[in-house]
Amino acid sequence: MDSTRVTEHPTSFDRPTAGGDPADPRGALLRTPVPPRASGSALSAQGRDGQTPPTSGTGAFEHSQPGTEPATGSDTHRPRPTPDGVPVQPGGAQTGAGAGPGPDGAGAPPRAERRTGQLTSPGRPTPMRRDGDRLRFVGAATRRIARGMDLDEIVMGLCRATVPTFADAILVYLREPLPVGDERPTGPLVLRLRRTDRIPAERDTESGFTPVVQPEPSELETVGSELCEVRPGSALAEVLRGVRPVFTDTPAARAALPELLGDGGGLALPDGQRAILAPLRGRRRVIGAALFLRGPERVAFEADDLLVAAQLATHSALGIDKAVLYGREAYIADELQRTMLPENLPHCTGVRLASRYLPAAETARVGGDWYDAIPLPGSRVALVVGDVMGHSMTSAAIMGQLRTTAQTLAGLDLPPQEVLHHLDEQAQRLGTDRMATCLYAVYDPVSHRITVANAGHPPPVLLHLGGHAEVLRVPAGAPIGVGGVDFEAVELDAPAGATLLLYTDGLVESRLRDVWTGIEQLRERLAVTAQLTGPDHPPPLEALCDEVLDMLGPGDRDDDIALLAARFDGIAPSDVAYWFLEPDDTAPGRARRLARRALGRWGMEDLTDSVELLVSEVVTNAVRYATKPVTLRLLRTDVLRCEVGDDVPQLPRLRQARATDEGGRGLYLVNRLARRWGATRLSTGKVVWFELNRG
Repeated sequence: MDSTRVTEHPTSFDRPTAGGDPADPRGALLRTPVPPRASGSALSAQGRDGQTPPTSGTGAFEHSQPGTEPATGSDTHRPRPTPDGVPVQPGGAQTGAGAGPGPDGAGAPPRAERRTGQLTSPGRPTPMRRDGDRLRFVGAATRRIARGMDLDEIVMGLCRATVPTFADAILVYLREPLPVGDERPTGPLVLRLRRTDRIPAERDTESGFTPVVQPEPSELETVGSELCEVRPGSALAEVLRGVRPVFTDTPAARAALPELLGDGGGLALPDGQRAILAPLRGRRRVIGAALFLRGPERVAFEADDLLVAAQLATHSALGIDKAVLYGREAYIADELQRTMLPENLPHCTGVRLASRYLPAAETARVGGDWYDAIPLPGSRVALVVGDVMGHSMTSAAIMGQLRTTAQTLAGLDLPPQEVLHHLDEQAQRLGTDRMATCLYAVYDPVSHRITVANAGHPPPVLLHLGGHAEVLRVPAGAPIGVGGVDFEAVELDAPAGATLLLYTDGLVESRLRDVWTGIEQLRERLAVTAQLTGPDHPPPLEALCDEVLDMLGPGDRDDDIALLAARFDGIAPSDVAYWFLEPDDTAPGRARRLARRALGRWGMEDLTDSVELLVSEVVTNAVRYATKPVTLRLLRTDVLRCEVGDDVPQLPRLRQARATDEGGRGLYLVNRLARRWGATRLSTGKVVWFELNRG
């Protein structure tokens, strides 16, 4: 047996006999006849066919050992000398590994345990009597427990490390609910049975190993109840307050067992020092308890085993505490990501949107990358993508502030270069080292144009309908937070059917490639993907995003990735009607006539009455205070949209008119008849709009 196996899964100090089966990595029992266990015990086991296996010895057992095969022919095993200090067994029982068959002829005779002189059968566990055995077991068990990352893994590690090497069965109770960090529990102390594990009744006779124990209904369920409320001042509360493991044959523990296991549960436990109750104490308070059980056919626990149980309980409790804290941090990270990034992209006229976000790693789920799509007046939409330096919680917090600032500035309908200028000022107010890159673009579906301003961000890629992909030439600009830098905007064509791809540098830059090499690979990937659907059909947006992310190799995930794809459908000129109205008393009547003609041309006469009424009310409010011509625009898309603009920045407010008021009912009618309506302040005034369903 190599040293690694001894360290990870110690079984006993005896070496396996020649030709023995390898030890189970779990420390499970090898196949050997099993002596009958005491009737009425919760730990009783039966043979494979439901019959009691024959007795092969009368000693007590604890650790897995290879079995000795029956002697056939000459003895090929060299007998080992009896260690010094081992008492001679009554009846002259031999202790050598090569001893002949016993009186029943079923195999090797019982062996004498080295220190106690008790008889043991071949293939049965032998007690841990040396301090080195216990130290190796504790080291292997604590390493196994420490490997768990979440709560279930840690509890399972405790169960698998102790059964059957240290105990025949284990019950693990945890506080319900588990406190997190320094939280002070408010309710009573309630323990819930989290997991049980035991030596199974059946053994795999083909491989010789015990099958893996699953938390299926078993005999242990007759021992413990699922839920237990610890009453203040009770015997169980006193045992848990003592923190140290105790034998259950002590008066305090024996009184606490019925409260923990339920009525009648304590009667099913083995007698004597065959059960240890170990409180699980985290950093601040008791968070549970573990009950270790040994069957009647094995030696009882010793005083040194209390130290082993204390080590197992301490490491398990600290691991559970860390797992709960880690789970809370993961929950906070998920919530932060959900609130910082758009939950759903808006449905904008003339453009379809798709997005992706990938964190740098599972342990750092939120970073400084963000994307956004913001509807603007005039059926336009602002497309934003940015990247704050780093991918920590601090970066995510700064990202949230910059994203909120960008949304506010977009609502003012400022030019893209002005938006970046104000974002730069906001980043300087947040701190001297708050750096970020950002690309801000505004798409107009009526003019089929897009205006782009850049602040140190990778340039976008435009995929045309025919399959040609090009990297747009936009001024690079300086990152946000530098200060004192002017930003420049460019206006480019955005033909119908084209797809604009905005991304962060995590998609195109890594340790294996520079940013420009990654951009070229992205452009080629888009072109190849577009060729699969033909020259007249652009690839679906969702599938296109997945294809783009598939270009990432094993070593390409060094940073967060934000991806925003916009498919430009545009609005055809035949679906747009636009007029200028002089701010006088004749404007409402002229607006009604123009709207009626446009609806007749579009075959939407059924909406004439509603549109005339609403247009008349909105235009009347506009010309009452306007000093410059009022604009009226009708857009026919999946809905009918009407927009009225003027040079007055004050936004109208919906109010309930009194019976004696002559006005104040216009917006009330708009609110009742329109599908949606709103008002947006512009740098040159405001726009009031409403939408109606197209019949």
